[in-house]
Amino acid sequence: MKLLLSTLLVLIISSLLEAKNLRKEKFYQKIFCSKFNGILEYRLKDKSKVDCLTKTYAIEVDFSKKWAESIGQSLYYSLETNTRPGVLLITEKKQKDIKYLKRLKRVAKELDITIWTIDKNLVIKRIQIKK
Repeated sequence: MKLLLSTLLVLIISSLLEAKNLRKEKFYQKIFCSKFNGILEYRLKDKSKVDCLTKTYAIEVDFSKKWAESIGQSLYYSLETNTRPGVLLITEKKQKDIKYLKRLKRVAKELDITIWTIDKNLVIKRIQIKK
């Protein structure tokens, strides 16, 4: 019984540690928005917030697992601000994040959403989508 409980505890702790992100979303948001001279957390009339609003883009910042959620938010924010939709995908775990980036790219191609990525080393890349 003790062995079973110990094993279960180790599994739970290791899964929690693996799920933990290196930094908070807001950290990446601030770096990106500063680099592109955007307005951080621009508040809309309905009290929702655009993570980063530039003259051209309404950008939603999310970790890669939330790729689908980022699409809807960027589209809504772009409609409300009369700008283009954009997503900054946080890719701390490159190997795991590839599948999410592929999914996002497929949808972004159809809906004309601009994508950037930022990795754990704070390297920002604009992703080219072939049409």
